[in-house]
Amino acid sequence: MIPRVRLIFKSVSEIVDTEDIGLLVLTDSAEQRQVAVPCDSHTLNEFRMRMDRSPDVGKMLPEVLWNVLQWQTDLRLEVHIDLLREGKYQAVLSNEETMDMIPISAADGILLSYITRGDIPIMMDEALFMRQSTHYDSAAIGVSMPVNTISDEMLQNAMDRAIRNENYEIASHLRDEINRRKKTSSAEKDGSKSEEERQ
Repeated sequence: MIPRVRLIFKSVSEIVDTEDIGLLVLTDSAEQRQVAVPCDSHTLNEFRMRMDRSPDVGKMLPEVLWNVLQWQTDLRLEVHIDLLREGKYQAVLSNEETMDMIPISAADGILLSYITRGDIPIMMDEALFMRQSTHYDSAAIGVSMPVNTISDEMLQNAMDRAIRNENYEIASHLRDEINRRKKTSSAEKDGSKSEEERQ
């Protein structure tokens, strides 16, 4: 069984100078370390509506479906975030009794947990959490986020923006990550070609 850390949703924020990327900040239950999960503007708006306690939220489909599930079943569900691939956290919605799993975006899984007030917990592979997390400071203004959690498209857009703003140090770090991913992808393709040639 994979050792996992239970995560607690803390906040949502926008990345400075962008309108299309948000960050979902989660901590371990002891609030010692935090991890930031990128999300798109749609998910950012979904969180804002619920955090602002919009009066129509209770009538929205996710809330209605959750209420129906609670009335009709005793399902024990968890969101498992166990991988990081090509700049995106990979998650599944897991039935803890049958061990059936359905792929779900990590951001949607976090939203689902928020809607259910934690009745569907968010669990992250412990090794992944330790690798990706940073120290949590509740008074901090900004959020640290490893560059490897940004998708290829977001990474390219961020680099282009940094160049336009003449922030060459950040642009250089982003370029290095883009090149690292290209090398890794190329090596993986070469490895699978070699595997096919051997067969």
